[in-house]
This record gives sequence, C-alpha cells and structure tokens, in this order.
Amino acid sequence: MLPKEIKKGIYWIGGIDWDLRNFHGYLTQRGSTYNSYLIIDEKVTLIDNVKYHLADEMINRISQIIDPAKIDYIIQNHIEMDHTGSLPTIMEKCSNAKIIASPKGVEGLQKHFRQNWNFRIVKSGDILDLGKRKLHFVQTPMVHWPDNMVTYCPEEKMLFSNDAFGQHLASSERFDDEFPFNIMMHEAAKYYANIVLPYGRQVQKALKIVGCLEIDTICPSHGLIIRKYIPQILEKYKEWSANEVEKKALIIYDTMWKSTEKLAHSVQEAFETKNYQTRMFNLQYTHISDIMTEILTAKYICIGSPTLNNNILPTVASFLTYLKGLAPKGRIGLAFGSYGWGGQSVGIVEKELESCGFEMLEQIKLQYIPDEKILEEKIKILISQIQ
Repeated sequence: MLPKEIKKGIYWIGGIDWDLRNFHGYLTQRGSTYNSYLIIDEKVTLIDNVKYHLADEMINRISQIIDPAKIDYIIQNHIEMDHTGSLPTIMEKCSNAKIIASPKGVEGLQKHFRQNWNFRIVKSGDILDLGKRKLHFVQTPMVHWPDNMVTYCPEEKMLFSNDAFGQHLASSERFDDEFPFNIMMHEAAKYYANIVLPYGRQVQKALKIVGCLEIDTICPSHGLIIRKYIPQILEKYKEWSANEVEKKALIIYDTMWKSTEKLAHSVQEAFETKNYQTRMFNLQYTHISDIMTEILTAKYICIGSPTLNNNILPTVASFLTYLKGLAPKGRIGLAFGSYGWGGQSVGIVEKELESCGFEMLEQIKLQYIPDEKILEEKIKILISQIQ
C-alpha cells in the first residue's frame, strides 16, 4: 500500500487491479493499474483517480503523504469511470477541492455524478499556478473521448498523458526501466490497437504538440511510467497513427467440419509463397483483442467462415463487429469459406470487410470438402493478386 515518489514532491498514489481480465471486451491477461498522481506544492493537486473499488487503496496511499482534506485541486484529464470512479469518495474527504477538467469533461462529470461540486473549466493554453510549479493544459479531444486532455509540468518536464501511451499491466514496478521492455511494448501495442486505433488523425495532432515539449517523464493513466523509453514509444505511436503496416497477412477463421480450416491453411501457404509473415487465428481459441494487436501492423486481413443458418458463425460475426468499431485503415481483405447447401457466408464476410473500407481480393468459396484441383486454381488466382 506504499506510495511511490516519482520526483521530489510528486507521487504515484494510484490503484493496482491485479485481477482485471476484461476491459470493455478487451482481454487484459496482465491486469491493469489506474494511475493517479499527487503533487505537493503550495497548492496540493491530485491528477486523476481510480476505479471505485480501489478508492480506499488510493486514499490510504495519499494519507501516508498528506491529509487528503488538504487537497486543493483535482484534475480530471478524462472522465471515464476507471479515471473518476472514486471521485465521490475523494470529495467526501476534501469537499473544498476544486475539480478541473475540459469543457466536455465538466459537462460529463456534472451529468454523471449530479453533484454541486466546485468545477473549473480549462482549455488549451490555460495554466494552473501551484506555487513552485505551473501546470499547462492541452485538450486532446478523441484520444480517445471528446473530453480528453493532457497536463504538462514544465518545471519537472513531466507529461501526465492520460490514456495516451498507456498499457493494461498490473505490476509492483512503477517505471519502464524496471520491467521487461518487450512485455511493456506489447501491452502498449495491444492498448493502442484495442482503444486508440480509430483516432489516428487525432493522435497525430497530439504528437505534434508533444513534440514541442521538453519531456523526461511520461505519466500515463495505465501501466508503467515512462522515463527511459520515451523515444521508442513516441516512434511507435507515430507508426501506429500513420497506419504503417508490415509484410504480414493474418488468416482469421472459424470452422464447423474442418473444410474452412483447410481453406485457411491454403491461404496461408499462398502468402508464404510471396514471403509474407503469416499468423493463423482460429476464433474458437484466440481472443479478438489479441488478434487486433496483430492487425495493428498487418497489410492483409483474411477472414473465413462456413455458412450457418444462411449466415456466418457467431464467432466470426463478433470479430467483424469488433473490427468495424476499431476501423483500421488502408488494409486489404479476403473473404473465404466452405459451405454445404447455402453458401451465403463468404458474401456476408466480404460485404462487412468492404464496409471497413478495405480493398478486396477475389473471394474463395468452395462447396463441401474442397476439391484439390479447384482449390489449387483458386490459390493460383490468389497468389497472382498478392502485392
């Protein structure tokens, strides 16, 4: 239950959610943290808070540093409940504190909590004087909600980056250089792919602002605090927001009697002949959020389903719904599948991929157990289309 001093007078006092395994349909095998930060200055300031069930844990950490009643300001960079769930409990402890948020943030907090708290609206360029330090506010709408903003402390060269650069990762370590780099970056990629991906243009605007700041510490709302690998994560955000892809093809499918699975393996072999990295995902065994992490850098997305009741399998339907919501840009799609007497599935998958804005390859649709000669002809056509 110990707080962690990040710099002199600035503490991490958040909550660790060791048991979290699902975040809005996103599988969080490594749990998460809800990072909150306490600045001790002439004006005591709390930046964000934690999910409601960890309120006591956070208040315990604050109490080891200062009486919570002495908090003057509570900055809410974002109003989603993993950032604000403990706000009513905190306000019972420090009822005179002023809550600071963006215009959309204050609007959202008022509608959600319906409390007559003391609010102050801030916009980009506004500055809060704490005494020795000043906090600068920058609105970052749609990274990933309309209310989002970040807070920058020039005296400490610290960026409180909200959901940007976060990772769903529970650990007793607080800093990036205390934890395996490859795991942290994998979780940062998964976080981007499953939460931030639809907002690439907004991320690019935010990166331009961040690029003008002198930063030696990034304090995100989830996961590890970044002090060593700032250039690496900034570079990755540039790549991801620009939809840069690798020579990689994903083959994603479900199967009833193994015929669609047979097609999937043939599709994989076709891409291998063109020297593509390939990844095979059976939707019965792989979670959709883990597949999205691979889609972040994949050029081709190939999806297969047999026909069930004139439709597609529920696992495939679920994945396509999830994929459409996250809206990756600039990908090339392929629909494939085997069928018995209906055969509607491949057309349904193709239509869904087209609605994502994907360029499409010629579909592969075969009846019953695929005939080897016909399948070979279909694969030759596929190979000729792979760029």
